[in-house]
Order: sequence, then C-alpha cells, then structure tokens
Amino acid sequence: MMSWFYLALAILLEVIGTINMKLSQGFTKWLPTNLMFVLYGLSIAAMNLSLKGIGVGVVYAIWAGVGTALITLAGVLWFREPLTALKIFSIALIIVGVVGLNIGVK
Repeated sequence: MMSWFYLALAILLEVIGTINMKLSQGFTKWLPTNLMFVLYGLSIAAMNLSLKGIGVGVVYAIWAGVGTALITLAGVLWFREPLTALKIFSIALIIVGVVGLNIGVK
C-alpha cells in the first residue's frame, strides 16, 4: 500500500516540477528553476521507493501517463492552453492504458 502512496507522491512532485519548469522561463527565473530541480529529484526518489512493491514497467507507465494527463490539464487551466478534441482523446487513451496496465498486474 505504501508503494502506491509513493507513486502518487512521485506523480504530484513531477507535475509541480513541470509547472515550475514553465514558470522558470528558460532558466531565467531563479526560484522556479531551483524548485524544478528539487521537485524532480524528490519525484525520482519517491518513484524509487514505489518500486519496492510495484513493477518497474507499471510504475514508469503510470508515472509518465498520469503525469502527462495532469500537466495537460494544468496547461489548460493555469496557462490557458487550448483544449482540443485531440487532447481530450489522447488523455482518454492514456487513462485506458494505465487501467490496462493495472488490470494486467492482477
């Protein structure tokens, strides 16, 4: 159960790190640049801890897939990026893939 907590934490840290990447404006803003590096490092550490109880393929796919879906949502809501039918369809495919990976584990 703790493995899933660490995976969720890793995803959250990665998403916040990616938001800070955008806010860093190409490494020109000191605080978001440093937060990005710290958050990515913590995300990798939490992901490493999740590997104690979950397979590496499942962990990485969920981390990348859910992180991608969440950062897309953050881009739409926070950075006013357009939400297109293709983006919605692609996020749905990511969700289907993550569900399929979880079903395949059991």
